[in-house]
Amino acid sequence: MDHQLIAQAGSAAIDPTAMIKSYALIGAALAVLGVAGPGIGIGLAGGKALEGMARQPEMAGKLLANAIIIAALMEALGLLAFVIAILLFSFGTR
Repeated sequence: MDHQLIAQAGSAAIDPTAMIKSYALIGAALAVLGVAGPGIGIGLAGGKALEGMARQPEMAGKLLANAIIIAALMEALGLLAFVIAILLFSFGTR
């Protein structure tokens, strides 16, 4: 067993700022994945709203208003995830 190699490996300094930057970039990648959820949700909600309008045309106005509100709320979550991803990425590349 080579004790000199073990001693050299134990004395290797880990740069804390490099670790924080790498974790920020990993977090940015995960936050970008958060944009996919609202996209799927908007598609499902829009499809169900159209299905409801086709089944009951007299409720079309009320369903459309509710679908627009739901889509806006989902889109806000997607934009929030995107902004967080941009902030983490900019912090990680500084």
